[in-house]
Amino acid sequence: MSATRTQGIITAVTAIVLAASVIGGTAAAQAANSNDQHQDSHSGSGNHRDTDTALADAFSRVDRNTNWQQTSKLKLNFPTYHTEGIAYSRDHIFLSAVQITEPTTKFPTPQNGFDRTPGKGVGHLFVMDKAGNLQKDILLGEGDMYHPGGIDFDGTNVWVPVAQYRPNSSAIIYRVDASTLDVHKQFEVKDHFGGIVMDKQTGHLVGNTWGSRRFAEWDLRGAQLSTWENPNYFIDYQDCQYVPDSKMLCGGITNLPQTPAAGGAGTTYELGGMSMIDLKAHSVIRDAPFQQWSTAGHVATRNPFKMTAAGNHLTMKVAPDNGDEGNGTEILTYEATVTPAQ
Repeated sequence: MSATRTQGIITAVTAIVLAASVIGGTAAAQAANSNDQHQDSHSGSGNHRDTDTALADAFSRVDRNTNWQQTSKLKLNFPTYHTEGIAYSRDHIFLSAVQITEPTTKFPTPQNGFDRTPGKGVGHLFVMDKAGNLQKDILLGEGDMYHPGGIDFDGTNVWVPVAQYRPNSSAIIYRVDASTLDVHKQFEVKDHFGGIVMDKQTGHLVGNTWGSRRFAEWDLRGAQLSTWENPNYFIDYQDCQYVPDSKMLCGGITNLPQTPAAGGAGTTYELGGMSMIDLKAHSVIRDAPFQQWSTAGHVATRNPFKMTAAGNHLTMKVAPDNGDEGNGTEILTYEATVTPAQ
């Protein structure tokens, strides 16, 4: 074989490999090999490295008596609208939010399978530096799909579902390169998916529907591989993250009716909480309530939620308040130390 032909074959193979990497986004092999970057990137402060198992081990000892202390507030000084999900890379904070320009309206009876009008809005993925300064506003969505949900960072890409603002509808799954901020429309799915994680053990994506009543697993081309019902009715998951190995950790909220003296069923209180889910067994491993409140009076796990661990010390980042509430959107930091495993 001539040197020229050999060089041509090498060039062609290299091009194919690079193209496959771009199309696939975060393939299973890439996910498995990005552990070092992933460990740094999920740190809220960037000042410590988490081991793969630290978060799962520490969260397994969280209970209703865990002593969480608020240690900081980071005020965001730009319009944030209704916040949804948060993620941290090495260089950026990512915050998803929906800007409502026309609210949805409930139908007296369902029409064409929907319980409400689609409404109108704009989906945002805000990119900030670690001080909370806005660097870029990435607009996401198409047509009636304008509602970004909970997001996840896999060490390379930020995954963002953008759905219609109504159940039993449709959604687009986006991946955003955390370094270049290039946006890629990965695939579309039927139903409202309001949260997503990348399972780095399998290279598959897992999403949760409206009210987190159902989960679905897809490959990176959007082929549905499995689906299962959520066996837990404790809270509705709002924002989740991947936890090795094949687990997801979610924060969320449910609104429960008040007593008659406090206004009855027409008024509600917010119950917050956190759950860790086994993606292989499709079961809840651990959950715990969380009842601390934001400046605007929302339970802290209302929407954006991420957690890191260093040994037995947990750090949680949340951003429950909308831009037009209280003091505007603040990223709140809570910390707790759990009892070491025996």
